[in-house]
Amino acid sequence: MSFEFILAEKANYPIRLLCRLLEVSASGFYEWCQRLERPAARTLADRALSEQIREIHRQSRGTYGAPRVHAELRLGEGIQVGRKRVARLMRNAGLEGVYRRRRRA
Repeated sequence: MSFEFILAEKANYPIRLLCRLLEVSASGFYEWCQRLERPAARTLADRALSEQIREIHRQSRGTYGAPRVHAELRLGEGIQVGRKRVARLMRNAGLEGVYRRRRRA
């Protein structure tokens, strides 16, 4: 929030002054600006992996959850990835598997 304000006001005031007033570091602001320009490698990898997860989920007609999608990635595609990472990416994409119905005794 404060970095966005500094970015908006840097034409009117010196960056160092704005950082001191908002009690943030100038190096933190410049680092934040670099992250805006170039996303991290992990972010790019997550985007590519999310596309593969969406495709696997679509091929399963929306029935596969994180454990099955993870197994398909590991065994079918040969991609080294953790189940929790797959679950996080599916949750962020709004994908979920179909639950089994419980039997009545």
